[in-house]
Amino acid sequence: MERRAAEVLIAEIGTDMTVFPTDKHLASWAGICPGQNESAGKRKSAKTRKGSKWLRKTLTESARAAARTKETYLSERYRRLASRRGDKKAIVAICHEILTAAYHMLQTGELYREQGADTLRHHDQDRIRRRAISQLEKLGLKVTLEQLPQAA
Repeated sequence: MERRAAEVLIAEIGTDMTVFPTDKHLASWAGICPGQNESAGKRKSAKTRKGSKWLRKTLTESARAAARTKETYLSERYRRLASRRGDKKAIVAICHEILTAAYHMLQTGELYREQGADTLRHHDQDRIRRRAISQLEKLGLKVTLEQLPQAA
């Protein structure tokens, strides 16, 4: 995050995270979490709540900048969400992730560690593997995984 964005973030939410019991409380207070409006099985508008306009603008600007970076966790996450849900919902989701990361950094005092775009790819491979095994076991087959020798 750029220096100015960090300054606005600290000015708006402060440095004392004991005010918010969890990161979800902070996101709700900031208005960066989606609403839930469902009645009789019909899903209605689930707009985000009103919060600090300065915080929202700063997080949105930071999310857009993060989405433009290459080979980072947030850019890969943005691309995956935007393909399914659209640009604006993906940006709000990235805003939520940035705010959650800021909460944990302020609470624990740790620095941000970039996970990399490969994190999501490895997670997908594990999920696909588990699902395939589960489907084969439902068909009554016993599955044993064995690593293939790499081609030289």
